[in-house]
Amino acid sequence: MKLNSPLFDRIRVKRAAEEPVVRARGPVCQWPGCEAAGTHRAPKGRGRDGEYLHFCLDHVREYNHSYNYFAGMSDEEVAAWQKAAVTGHRPTWKMGVNGVHASAHRAEAAFEAGEFAFGDPFRVFGARQAETQEPKARGRTIRNGERKALAALDLDVDATREEIKARFKTLAKRHHPDVNGGDTSSEDRLRDIISAYNYLKGAGLC
Repeated sequence: MKLNSPLFDRIRVKRAAEEPVVRARGPVCQWPGCEAAGTHRAPKGRGRDGEYLHFCLDHVREYNHSYNYFAGMSDEEVAAWQKAAVTGHRPTWKMGVNGVHASAHRAEAAFEAGEFAFGDPFRVFGARQAETQEPKARGRTIRNGERKALAALDLDVDATREEIKARFKTLAKRHHPDVNGGDTSSEDRLRDIISAYNYLKGAGLC
């Protein structure tokens, strides 16, 4: 067939039937008997965080009006939940006298003694060591931290291991709330005593 044939003019292409437009439909309202669009989310409740129901505007208002997150919880459980909410329900640890590990006391003692694992060519730390050293007692050097810890226990710089342990036991019993009938007025003093003893123990003096 030639390209200039009159038959080309008679060719007609039938228009394809238009396919029906299918529009995506959102979730249906989950209220019993309602078939409206569920355009509003509502939380499912405690223990199912991150899960939601879908309601229309009227029914989400009705749902929210009667929604109670703490339903079924006692007053004590609600108070515990509120207390945990302060820290975002993450575990926490009370700050106290044992908050610093013994290794930290040993590290501080080593720092004051000049026992470093790195070089000090300009004697920067050596100068600090010389400033913090105290006179020797019974063949050992008394550092600032040790002197303060011994003073907290009402001991002299030449106190022996046995004297330190005995004094700690005596003071700990004297200021413990159980011994004082629950009186907490000596708690600060007890914390200082325990902290001082832990420091001396970390430094190897008891």
